Amino acid sequence: MLIRRETPADRAAIHAVHSAAFRRDDNEPPAEAPLVDELRADGDLVDALSLVAIRDGEVVGHVCCSRARVGEDSAAAVGLGPLGVLPAHQRTGVGSALMHAVLGAADALGHGLVVLLGNPAYYERFGFARADTLSITAPDPAWGPHFQARTLTRHDPAQAGAFQYAPAFSRI
Repeated sequence: MLIRRETPADRAAIHAVHSAAFRRDDNEPPAEAPLVDELRADGDLVDALSLVAIRDGEVVGHVCCSRARVGEDSAAAVGLGPLGVLPAHQRTGVGSALMHAVLGAADALGHGLVVLLGNPAYYERFGFARADTLSITAPDPAWGPHFQARTLTRHDPAQAGAFQYAPAFSRI
């Protein structure tokens, strides 16, 4: 498996990954695929943090981070997500490889925090904890333990306050 930055040629495959990974039983289209498209169109997708997993020449997974704000700081944090893996490749290490790669890249770029909304049982293995333990407030208090943050090397405890995702998250 190869993890690399996305290229323009990957965009249709990335859309297909998220459409398949988040397919719902009610046949409603998942929000994750158009969310990535809108983040990219708005210029809020961090190019260096939009990574694909390649197996046998095929895009089988994708993770991305987008611009975000914590309190008044628009540079300290990025919002992670979505993370998607084609169903046939789930539980084979693709998601974990993508997570390790994107966290390492975010750290290398100098971000202090990565914030996400997701399953605590999955994300705690990557060092995520409840965001409120770091004095980061969720956009929706109902998110509770699912709203999580991971500190990186440049984290400063002053990087706290209300978290705000890129605008595309509010439109989807």
